[in-house]
Amino acid sequence: MTLDKAVIGANVKITKVGGEGELRCRLLDMGLIPGTMVQVQKVAPMGDPIEIHLRGYELTIRKEDAAQIEVM
Repeated sequence: MTLDKAVIGANVKITKVGGEGELRCRLLDMGLIPGTMVQVQKVAPMGDPIEIHLRGYELTIRKEDAAQIEVM
């Protein structure tokens, strides 16, 4: 499953970060690394972006970017 498919309130663990080049580096720099626990906080009314809570802070990412992150 990917992060964009997780439901609001779900606690998931990142298993793989996809993407290429700058996108992948940016996701990793924001703390989205394998083994990190993430909670989906909110989803915008039109479904994009998604707000997640990880490592003690909130992060808002595009649904397209969240689709690159595999979780379980």
